[in-house]
Amino acid sequence: MNKDQVKGRWDEFTARVKKQWGELTDDEVRQAEGNVEQLMARVQQKYGDSRESVAARFNEIMETFENEDDR
Repeated sequence: MNKDQVKGRWDEFTARVKKQWGELTDDEVRQAEGNVEQLMARVQQKYGDSRESVAARFNEIMETFENEDDR
C-alpha cells in the first residue's frame, strides 16, 4: 500500500497508529492532515524513536490493510 492509499483510509490508519503509540492526541493526529511523513515525525518527536523504527511500524500497519483487502 502506498501513501496515497493510506490517505484514502486515513481515519482507519490513524486509529491503528494511536493504538500503537497511545500517547498521541487527536489534535496531534489532526495536525498531520493526511500527511504520513508529518505524522511519522510527530511520533519520532514524542517518543524519541528512530525514523527507521517508526517507518518500519508504519509499513507493518499498511501491510495489515493489504492483507485485509486480499480477503
